[in-house]
Amino acid sequence: MRAIIKCSTIIILALTVATPASAKGCLKGALIGGVAGHYTVHHGLLGAAAGCIIGRHEAKRRAQMERERTAHPTSRDGEDHL
Repeated sequence: MRAIIKCSTIIILALTVATPASAKGCLKGALIGGVAGHYTVHHGLLGAAAGCIIGRHEAKRRAQMERERTAHPTSRDGEDHL
């Protein structure tokens, strides 16, 4: 029960602190990290915090790759044609 309360607290804090663009990655990472941390070493709070950081990083990286892909479209074979 305490783990559920801690995870809920993390999610609420993440929603108030994180920006909308990075909240998705943070919430997903916090959920996965909290559960993994709880079951492996009984430190769900640390797992949730680490998962949030990693999730935000991954979400930012995917967003950057998507922006680059749409800004510089390439042909089917991967070569740029003028």
